[in-house]
Amino acid sequence: MKAEVHTPAARSRHVLVSALGVTQVLAWGSSYYLPAVLAAPIAAETGWSLASVVAGLSCGLLLAGLVSPVTGRLIQRHGGRPVLAASSLLLAAAHLQLAAATAYPLYLLAWLFMGLGMSSGLYDAGFATLGRLYGLGARGAITNLTLFGGFASTVCWPLSAFLVAHEGWRVACLCYAAIHLLICLPLHLWVIPPPPVAAPVPARSDRGQAHLAGQARTRFILLASIQTVAALIASMLSVHLLTLLQLRDVSLAAAVGLGALVGPSQVGARVAEMLIGRNRHHPIWTMLTSVSLLAAGVWLLFTSQTFIALALILYGAGNGIHTIARGALPLVLFDPQQYAALMGKLATPSLIVQAAAPSVGALLLGAGGGNLVLMTLALAATLNVGLCICLVAAVRR
Repeated sequence: MKAEVHTPAARSRHVLVSALGVTQVLAWGSSYYLPAVLAAPIAAETGWSLASVVAGLSCGLLLAGLVSPVTGRLIQRHGGRPVLAASSLLLAAAHLQLAAATAYPLYLLAWLFMGLGMSSGLYDAGFATLGRLYGLGARGAITNLTLFGGFASTVCWPLSAFLVAHEGWRVACLCYAAIHLLICLPLHLWVIPPPPVAAPVPARSDRGQAHLAGQARTRFILLASIQTVAALIASMLSVHLLTLLQLRDVSLAAAVGLGALVGPSQVGARVAEMLIGRNRHHPIWTMLTSVSLLAAGVWLLFTSQTFIALALILYGAGNGIHTIARGALPLVLFDPQQYAALMGKLATPSLIVQAAAPSVGALLLGAGGGNLVLMTLALAATLNVGLCICLVAAVRR
């Protein structure tokens, strides 16, 4: 009976990861990365300020963070198929609302739909789906899924720019709505298998349960803190990187070229982790490597104007494998049978910080310029290394 439960998921693993990879590219590219191309045309046509247009993404991320625990519990209970299918419908509805928005409140309403779709359709939901299906064996699938996700901006930025240039931003939104309904929704419904039946939890003494609960609480706090600080750094740099480079007397063209190093560095580091991960090293070392690379990259960016390219390569590599560690580490630190619900809880502070980070970065830029922003990020990255060392110590105990 047990083999029959696991057979459908095991047999379709490569097909499943490939299908989820396609939907992740389209979901990321049409939500989180959407304002990078559409914000300026929207502001130009509607007369809303660019800041108020970009604020839509912050509202969406904030709502995504607030509802992520619910998303995790739903995947834990029902599997990923209905939740990811709902994300396709929500993202399609968000784009239809965006295309029709003529007043700013209606625009914000579209981003609230987008936030619900992001909560149920981006990495955390994908990781939770794979963890619910494969348990401790999900690490390789999670790594492969991040390889697809790394190409979201590469695929969707040119697509968005083409649609905007030829048909306008409203038609671009309509096209993304059609993509979610005609491509993502069928893939989610047809390819994702039902989850296996959860195994019964072995009984433990009250004392043993209290000890394990204390250990799990410490690990959860440390891991959530690490992910939140990393989200702060990534979100602030993703929005303000070009500005920070230009404040270092780098031309806009050169800044764009240097910023383009981050994406390939992320994917390259994920490929390296995929190859090295075959040796089954504990993912805590992946996490420690990621925060160390992030810290090295940010400190080098802060202290040197000569090695900016190297700094961005180190930062991109650390950011790339942090995504893998974020998905793989909870599998071995906590009960894998509760992985989906746990991922929802872990995502909440990270998404809320991601929503606030661009505005905080703008305030820091206004108060002290680029050096204040980079110094703040460098100190945060150093704090993250310390938190990760504490987590290593907790795991070894």
